[in-house]
Amino acid sequence: MNLPDCIRLEETPAGYPICVISHASATARVALNGAHVMEWTPAGHSPVLYLSPDAILAEGKAIRGGIPICWPWFNAHPTDASKPMHGIARNRPWTLVRADEKTDHVTLLFKLESDEATQELWPQDFRCYLGISIGAALEVTLMTENTGSESFSVAEALHTYLTVGDIKQISIVGLHDTPYLDTVGERTLRHQTGDVTFEGEVDRQYHSTAGVVIHDPALSRKLIVDKLGSSTTVVWNPWIEKSKRLADLPDEAFHNFLCVEAANAGDATVTVQPGGSHAISTRVTVSA
Repeated sequence: MNLPDCIRLEETPAGYPICVISHASATARVALNGAHVMEWTPAGHSPVLYLSPDAILAEGKAIRGGIPICWPWFNAHPTDASKPMHGIARNRPWTLVRADEKTDHVTLLFKLESDEATQELWPQDFRCYLGISIGAALEVTLMTENTGSESFSVAEALHTYLTVGDIKQISIVGLHDTPYLDTVGERTLRHQTGDVTFEGEVDRQYHSTAGVVIHDPALSRKLIVDKLGSSTTVVWNPWIEKSKRLADLPDEAFHNFLCVEAANAGDATVTVQPGGSHAISTRVTVSA
């Protein structure tokens, strides 16, 4: 494939292809493993996505940070804990179908199709496309197509890691008066009152179709996270004890990131009919 001048393909480490984007509107890196947006920095701003300095870049391994694709299940497999956490999409090589350069952004299109290896883990016929638009805004859209003869259900998330100045100063606006499943400790249904703030580990699944605004006074900016095709907003920060248990994350990293994820999880799983399709997308922008 002939790539635009603003995109070069690197293999660092060897055998691990990464699209490196250098455009007037933004810089970014996208790994073919998992069709994984690793980094995005819009012009005039500091990095927006968080990538762990201890992330493992190896075929078949999920990358800690950026935007992992959780699909077709979210979290542990519902009936078989031996299967990969968060599904099969984030640790398989995707095919780069197309790359285009526009005046104000760059677009990439990736594809993943069912094969013998995926059938062993999830016995369905499917085709997925991931569209990425990189510019002053970052837009990521995952489309699932059912190419089989029977319907199937998927849970999914665009597991977006966002860089913040100080997690203890963060507030998330847009989830007031929203029910959520709190999965820290005993799974409990709760109701959000006011802004979301952080004083310890947070792992919540909000029943919401709306976008949010993340206020980050330490970096003097706001992150606006919008979404479509999503009925769940996942908010996650591991805090200190869980960070220590994650080998690919520094112990103190929790201070400087949080995850706000467009998702369909729990009761919001999506059924896709034969010949049908479903799309979920997230859009991130930065303002002062």
